[in-house]
Amino acid sequence: MMRTTLLAGLAGATLLGTAGCDHQGPAERAGEKVDHTVDTIKNGGHEPVGDSIKDDINKARDKVEDKVDDAKK
Repeated sequence: MMRTTLLAGLAGATLLGTAGCDHQGPAERAGEKVDHTVDTIKNGGHEPVGDSIKDDINKARDKVEDKVDDAKK
């Protein structure tokens, strides 16, 4: 229960903090994938919890941005 609340709070704070940011370019996304892969290797092949949280936040942010873009059209 507490973990879910914490994750929801972090996701909300991150979404609010990145709401004004531009879309990431291809080089930024590629760099993040490389960082993610290196972190996974360092962690013995297991994805670090922080990375999975970031992945979920990024997916949610992308969906929100897509909906905003659709609404602007």
